[in-house]
Amino acid sequence: MSLNSKRNILVCVTQQKTCERLIREAVDIKSDYEGELHVIHVAKNEWKFLDNAKEGEALEYLFKVSKSVGAKLSVLRSDDIVETILGFIKENSINFIVVGKSKEMHRENNFIKTLENNISNVEICIV
Repeated sequence: MSLNSKRNILVCVTQQKTCERLIREAVDIKSDYEGELHVIHVAKNEWKFLDNAKEGEALEYLFKVSKSVGAKLSVLRSDDIVETILGFIKENSINFIVVGKSKEMHRENNFIKTLENNISNVEICIV
């Protein structure tokens, strides 16, 4: 197996059902490679997403979608979202990341730039 034939893919999701498209995109990408598929949602400590029925329902939906495609959905709490994702990338030997395009371009660029500046040999796909 060559190095290019294995991709451990990480999908970064928010608590929205529309993030299913990111998981589906990652499945398409992974179909050409061996490796694991991970889905992650990082919630800040003060976010009370389980108290919000709509957001809790969305995470439950994304959990089912993840499970149906053989991916594990990890929901982590941290006040430093980027640092938590970077740690997950290292711990799980991630070499490909799928993220959604944000409506708030400034915030998205900051998030993606911060990831890019702190990881090497990891490809980022913006959907």
